[in-house]
Amino acid sequence: MIEKRRTKVRARIKEIYDYREMIAALVKRDLKGRYKGSALGFLWTFLNPLFQLAVYTMVFSVIMKSGIKDYYLFLFVALIPWIFFGTSLTGGAGCILAQQDMVKKIYFPREVLPVSFVVSQFVNMLLSFLVIFLVLLLAGYTLHPMALLCLPIIMAVEFVLALGFTFAASAVTVYFRDMEYILGILSMAWQFLTPVMYSLEQVPQEVRWIFSMNPMTYVIVAYRDILYFGKLPRLETLIFALVLGVLVLAGGWMAFCRLQRHFAEEM
Repeated sequence: MIEKRRTKVRARIKEIYDYREMIAALVKRDLKGRYKGSALGFLWTFLNPLFQLAVYTMVFSVIMKSGIKDYYLFLFVALIPWIFFGTSLTGGAGCILAQQDMVKKIYFPREVLPVSFVVSQFVNMLLSFLVIFLVLLLAGYTLHPMALLCLPIIMAVEFVLALGFTFAASAVTVYFRDMEYILGILSMAWQFLTPVMYSLEQVPQEVRWIFSMNPMTYVIVAYRDILYFGKLPRLETLIFALVLGVLVLAGGWMAFCRLQRHFAEEM
């Protein structure tokens, strides 16, 4: 039975891989069409996070002083990864419904749609990281070579996390349309319960267990260790993040596989 399931999973992964050109085409279309018709076009990829950074920095550095050195950098290296995750979750929830004509008319692995959406957001994050590196270098921060080698690992872990949640959210939204709006509220609450705008050390010890159950806590802490503190992330941080990421991906994909059978009827 176990071997049969493994064979089925491998066959499904191979089928999704066979549609890689379709995934690439959808990603390209999304990146090109996102700001089509706007005056600034692709520059909004960088301007959106910079505007958010400016607002948060003013609030926590001027009005509600955090006391953290170079707070704008402390925030920036965590905000960009969070934007990727939050957008994947909230925007990805509607990715199946947005392509309902395609889902009804032609056959392809339905996983292609959430995968292409998350990949598109991931490309946006990578482009925004060019700004992060530039700002860090201009501010005189030294990037630890060994720590930087861990950056692709934590990026991959976050990608897996985002994909797992997007699988589940996009499938549930087909049956329960309000999920898109609920996730918008949950995402906002989730951001405040993740050490994006503050450090984990500022969280009272009696409620820190809540943060230990949040997979994004480990991801954000690792990004900040690598980029802001310029040090290797703790091994247990990487392990916890990896384990939680794999579990979320497996759970999200299982939910997607069960629910996708009746997508066409529900649209």
